[in-house]
Amino acid sequence: MAGAAILVLTQMPDRGSAQALARALLEARLAACVSVGAPVESLYHWHGRIETADEVTVAIKTVAGRYVELEAAIRARHPYELPEIIAVSITDGLAPYLDWIAAETDASKPG
Repeated sequence: MAGAAILVLTQMPDRGSAQALARALLEARLAACVSVGAPVESLYHWHGRIETADEVTVAIKTVAGRYVELEAAIRARHPYELPEIIAVSITDGLAPYLDWIAAETDASKPG
């Protein structure tokens, strides 16, 4: 369903790159809201080793119909070889808020 709200999560290496990504997504109407979180320490498997990195969580509120464009925009701006890009369906929420997400990600609106 194109108008179904989704939450897309990614991690950026620092606050500046997270804020730049957020602004670009908002200007392109690929997101209604982007929350830039506090720094976290991520531990993960990478090339046969356990690695650690300080990262900034980015939570993007959008609609399923804009996901392909959103993913492409994240990948174009992301410095990682394999960025985390995860979409989670929003099955329930405050109806006026979900309507707002749909309205603000309308591709026909000017940025």
